[in-house]
Amino acid sequence: LLSPFIDRTSVPPHLALIISGGHTLLLDVEGPGKYRKLGGTRDDAAGEAFDKVGKMLGLQYPGGPEIEKAARGGNPRAYDFPRSMLHDPHLDFSFSGLKTAVLYACHGQDVSRATPPPPGKKRADLAASFQAAVVEVLVTKCRQALRKTGLMRLAVGGGVSANKPLRAVLEAMCAKEGAELFIPPLG
Repeated sequence: LLSPFIDRTSVPPHLALIISGGHTLLLDVEGPGKYRKLGGTRDDAAGEAFDKVGKMLGLQYPGGPEIEKAARGGNPRAYDFPRSMLHDPHLDFSFSGLKTAVLYACHGQDVSRATPPPPGKKRADLAASFQAAVVEVLVTKCRQALRKTGLMRLAVGGGVSANKPLRAVLEAMCAKEGAELFIPPLG
């Protein structure tokens, strides 16, 4: 169920996912100002990874919206990028290994050489595969957190929450889990 995110006090208790260039954070929110950190990034935040991968692919800043556009013509299974800590019992995130895997997929083993970004179909496949990996990690960790906490509401915020594929997969996961999704409307 996709609900409009009207105000912060209407949804506690809930699980919160904050995803931006500076944060990838899961919180158990009891009420305004009362929360407990469940997990966070150990290195790059999701939005930071989008920005850095966008730069590798020769896309404009910010990388998130540009990767989403480039990914539309790509195959999300073209590259088997890592999904770090996906099945670990903790709720932390790591995107640096994924970012490095994209770097090697773009430029081969000699990443010190200045090479142009990949063209056309390769760029689309890299963008789609990277985006799919980030989405899978974020959604899987949210599912794990909902199950661990028993919470039935997920509130999502931050710039990365504008990613349409992420929204679609979060919506499907929440529907399957019987949880309510609160996410700011686009626009």
